[in-house]
Amino acid sequence: MHVPMYILWLIKEIFVAGYQVAWAGLRPAAGYDPVIVRYPLRVTTDWQIFWFSTSITATPSTLSLGLREPAEPGAPRILLVQAAFGSDPTGVMESLADMEQRMAPHVTSIDHGVPGHGTATTLDPRFYQYPSERRAPKEKKQ
Repeated sequence: MHVPMYILWLIKEIFVAGYQVAWAGLRPAAGYDPVIVRYPLRVTTDWQIFWFSTSITATPSTLSLGLREPAEPGAPRILLVQAAFGSDPTGVMESLADMEQRMAPHVTSIDHGVPGHGTATTLDPRFYQYPSERRAPKEKKQ
């Protein structure tokens, strides 16, 4: 029964995110602050990963960038996700965990130590980066 509910929820999320992106585009200060998060997957099958990453990409302002195999045996695969409104990477991680849990309710008890998976409330900086890091302006050549 969770599949039809997930599809309806996803359609709602696509429309809500679409309106948020359109509204942000009409404001002078849009609030775009792109971030790339390294999301540790709780789903494991190729089919589940396909649907999860497709759901992310179908939602406006988010994009699945790629999949990384675990660095250590037993560690989870990592999904790279870009979020256009990433001023709160913890919130991005929590919303991804919510989406994954709605898609595959059996992952609820799996905790990889990031917000949204269990009791963690802070996000370790190794799980995110801002692609447009603020850099000091280049000096002008004389």
